[in-house]
Amino acid sequence: MPVINRIAAMQDEVAGWRQDFHAHPEIGFDVHRTAGIVADKLRAFGCDEVVPGMIRGRKTASDRVMGLRADMDALPIHEATGVPYASNTPGKMHACGHDGHTSMLLGAAKYLCETRNFDGTVVVIFQPNEEGLTGGLAMLEDGLIGRFGIQELYGMHTWPGPAPGTFGIRPGPLLAAADRFTIEIAGKGAHAMAPHTSIDPVIVAAHTITALQTIAARNVDPLEAVVVSTCMVHAGDAFNIIPERATLTGTVRTLSEGVRDTAAARLAAIAKGTAATLGASATVTYERAVPVTINDPDKTKLALQVAREVAGTSNVLDDVAPTMGAEDFAHMLKERPGAYILIGNGPGPGLHTPGYNFNDAALPFGISYLARLAETGMPA
Repeated sequence: MPVINRIAAMQDEVAGWRQDFHAHPEIGFDVHRTAGIVADKLRAFGCDEVVPGMIRGRKTASDRVMGLRADMDALPIHEATGVPYASNTPGKMHACGHDGHTSMLLGAAKYLCETRNFDGTVVVIFQPNEEGLTGGLAMLEDGLIGRFGIQELYGMHTWPGPAPGTFGIRPGPLLAAADRFTIEIAGKGAHAMAPHTSIDPVIVAAHTITALQTIAARNVDPLEAVVVSTCMVHAGDAFNIIPERATLTGTVRTLSEGVRDTAAARLAAIAKGTAATLGASATVTYERAVPVTINDPDKTKLALQVAREVAGTSNVLDDVAPTMGAEDFAHMLKERPGAYILIGNGPGPGLHTPGYNFNDAALPFGISYLARLAETGMPA
């Protein structure tokens, strides 16, 4: 079946929710307004429980429990969309579509509360701090899976470029592991007029940044994927003083645990070796933030079936290329099998840019997909 008629009729209502969330972005774990609205709506819809939202089907003989997850947080970006409902908080905006994700899951919750045409329980999960890559892990540590008996999990993300009404997914790795590194370089400061008396940490930093690119170029099979990006460089406070220290901070992205291990080991060796060669020393801190987002093959089949029913087979790509973006839903997928799907947002600015805006035309497709996951995966 295509987009559900009852859901199509909700388009304007859900778009209103989405635009309100967009106008009032919140960051990290500080999503109190958003979470409060979500809780109020779940209560009004008639959810059996509210935090998280639990919806029991008209039958519960199967004892199945399916989790549907959306993220709520925004980004520290100054908005430049020019839309009437643009962010009213300077320096914060929904530049990654989480306003749309939250609204689609709310729409699905409303529909499922009205119909309850499934056998089992749906848990609707509204997560904070996805952008900080720790919100999902915090919910797991709080007992999300065990307390509510969740057996399988599904998530969704907006996909700039493809038209609304299209979906993309693949079994196996879809999104990359995201790790963070900090390299503290200790040298010897001096007046800039006498560089020969220094051990210049800025020079060491420059050589280190370049050398780190050999991880991809010379340490990893070219048919594998790895990204090493140094994104912050801090050194010195004056134009005429060679500083004592320099700090490099960045990220490593990989699609397999083997390459992840290789990249971590080589990064430390290169940083310390480069510093030692130039007379300095380096201390490396390496944090494994989130694992690879891996779609379970069987759950991916269900996601594909539902997406094709909603959007039509020609509008569903079943072997979308993996991306080096990361998603902390990966933590949840390590605990329970599930699938993560992309939903078309249409042409326009990309994610994490000041001009990005979620396309409300995608709402009925996303809501129908989430609702049909419950009805198809747990038939009454």
